[in-house]
Amino acid sequence: MTKDEFKQAFLDELDTHFSVAIDEATDYELFEALSAVVRHGYSENWRRTRTEDNRQQTKQVYYFSIEFLPGTLLRSNLLNLGWLDQAREALHDLKLDLDQVALAEPDLALGNGGLGRLASCFMDSLASEGYAANGNGIYYKYGLFKQKSVDGYQVEMPNDWTKSDSPWLVRRKGKAALVHFGGHYTMIEQDGWLTPEYEGDQVVLAVPYDIAVVGYHNHVTNTMRLWNAEIPSEDEIDYRTIQDRRTIEDLTSVLYPNDSTYDGRLLRLKQEYFFVSAGIQSILRYFVKNNGTDAWDQLPDEVAIHINDTHPAMCVAELMRLLVDDYRVDWERAWQITQQVMSYTNHTIMAEALEKWDVNMFRQLLPRLMDIITEIDRRYVESLQGRVDGQIIDRTRIISGNQVHMAHLAIIGSHSINGVAELHTQLLKTTVLNDFYNLYPDRFNNKTNGITLRRWLQLANPQLSHLLDEQLGSQWRNDSAQLLKLTKEADDPKVLNQLAKIKLANKQKLAQLIKQQTGLEVDPQAIFDVQVKRLHAYKRQTLKLLHVLALYRDLKNGIDHPKRVVIFGAKAAPSYVYAKQVIKVINEVAKLINHDPDINDRLKVVFLENYGVTLAEQIIPAADLSEQISTTTKEASGTSNMKLMANGALTIATMDGANVEIAEAVGDDNIFIFGLNKDQVNQAYADHSYDPQQVYNQSPVVKSVVDMLIDGTIPACQVEGKALYDSFVQANEPFFVLADLESYLQAQSRVETAWQDQEAWAKRSLINIAHAERFDADHTVQLYAQDIWHLTPLAQA
Repeated sequence: MTKDEFKQAFLDELDTHFSVAIDEATDYELFEALSAVVRHGYSENWRRTRTEDNRQQTKQVYYFSIEFLPGTLLRSNLLNLGWLDQAREALHDLKLDLDQVALAEPDLALGNGGLGRLASCFMDSLASEGYAANGNGIYYKYGLFKQKSVDGYQVEMPNDWTKSDSPWLVRRKGKAALVHFGGHYTMIEQDGWLTPEYEGDQVVLAVPYDIAVVGYHNHVTNTMRLWNAEIPSEDEIDYRTIQDRRTIEDLTSVLYPNDSTYDGRLLRLKQEYFFVSAGIQSILRYFVKNNGTDAWDQLPDEVAIHINDTHPAMCVAELMRLLVDDYRVDWERAWQITQQVMSYTNHTIMAEALEKWDVNMFRQLLPRLMDIITEIDRRYVESLQGRVDGQIIDRTRIISGNQVHMAHLAIIGSHSINGVAELHTQLLKTTVLNDFYNLYPDRFNNKTNGITLRRWLQLANPQLSHLLDEQLGSQWRNDSAQLLKLTKEADDPKVLNQLAKIKLANKQKLAQLIKQQTGLEVDPQAIFDVQVKRLHAYKRQTLKLLHVLALYRDLKNGIDHPKRVVIFGAKAAPSYVYAKQVIKVINEVAKLINHDPDINDRLKVVFLENYGVTLAEQIIPAADLSEQISTTTKEASGTSNMKLMANGALTIATMDGANVEIAEAVGDDNIFIFGLNKDQVNQAYADHSYDPQQVYNQSPVVKSVVDMLIDGTIPACQVEGKALYDSFVQANEPFFVLADLESYLQAQSRVETAWQDQEAWAKRSLINIAHAERFDADHTVQLYAQDIWHLTPLAQA
């Protein structure tokens, strides 16, 4: 589409939808009109992709994830259609700014952090690589909460992102499915087959809302399907009051209900089954439509179902239930089909994060599925008896200790189990899943996470993208491996100077945003030191906080440091008290430092509330230093580390998750490594040798900084400061904050030394950008497609 054609199409849509002139239209009306143009742009491809899937009987992957975090879609869709420049120029001719109009679009609040963002990156990359792929998740009305700070405390507010109908969502009532909860059943014989007959169950209508996933500069447009809970029309009489109706509507209202209560956990379990059951019913219905009911052995040739973390692990049991109960496939055949279809990505080595459900709760909510799982477990145990040690069977079976172990269900029912970074996969094999690895070594493999470089460079950092075009040509936009050629420019002062100017411009933009949101003025010439991610003890925002206190102490004592702006962005789960205490302390430390005249603006601390994809797109291009300081062995991979690296930030990191591979890619001179290694951490866990009280007593540096939490230095957070202090010095503290503190402070000193030579810093930045190609999600999904799902690209890709 030419610029003039785009301009006319936009004006036509504005007139058709709103009958207003440009100067009378609101930003949201302008956004709606632009979205209508984009929808017309991909609609034929969306239809054609589904038609080609059907005609070619191409194998498809169905990616089940309780989270998706696509961010905003207007600019992304324009980019992938190849219309971004035309749209920008057309709007400029009309005295409009595309980026300003795009701000009217709310983020789709369908995820929390890295898990959901990864799922969305994969969906984008699968379409862009030409594979037939479908996302399967939940249409949350409010999604993750909107975060506000009140007196330094996190306050959660409803995130009503659906209050204006999203132009990207298409409701498909004709594709709805019925999902059953509770009640009881009896097995009755029908035509020689035992079939469950249900009584007293609650039936929920699952209605799909589809979002087009547009491939980059090809003709493939896939589908992300989100399921919404509604009342079946025939049951309307049973829901006469608003309260009655809310029992259904609340099922898909909020991402991650509060799991500190029984009702919250029950709702979470209900959500997980809801989208799993609806999704698999939809898959099988489509398969039967194309193949009939006698071709089940073909299912693994046409369908791959991927379990993204443990939340959708019920896919294994639900596929078995549907095959055996509804389609009358004998158990052994159904189990063989299920294992061939299913694959599972594990995203954590922390045993407490591997979901387990109380058997009684599970049986009350899903009586038939509980019996299916019980039978899977019985046959699993029977298959191993006499072959392996009984303790291994006990440790790996699905049902034990009156709990259903969902990761075990996913592993036993899948043909592939992968970790998400080389270190993570190694740890899965040797620690938390060691028994399973010994049983099924051929099932385990690594697929290091990736990011959509299109979004994080071309959209988030257009100036850097133009510089890359000048140095490399535009080929890198289609083939990120071309970025490696940038290393040839590492000694070119002109290129390094341009890179520094681009970074400064991005920092100036972020400084304006900080002023607008917080009233705080920050110096773009300072080090922009960034830690943005979900707030959790193992991610150690606390370690960064202690560094901030150390800098403050030094500055108060006349010890100088380069100017630094420390930027936090993080949400704490509503029931995670400790994480919310950390936010309170960060905010109070920020207030103390930012208003202390003795500091003279040498140090500023900023907590940007309501961190999400759109805010990340503004922070990440401006970062000089990327904080990846999780406790070694705790972070599965990380993806913020990859986004920041791609935008030229240097990384300060433990050798954890994908940091190991970043260090390997860029070399020791271009990253700042500190802290305990995995062997030291594992040894400390094994022999319980870590004594933080001893570290505290023997290190004056550690003691002086930690004491600032309780000695009155920080006003208005005595309770929270004491909570952090107590957590640091408790026996065998699991996150080794004090153990790593001195090493971290020394690494930060190396950062300051490196900052003094701005040309050398720019060279290091350039090398990081060049090697970000290693973490392109396009590469990652190719490996999934080849090694796990066995997909081939569509013919029109």
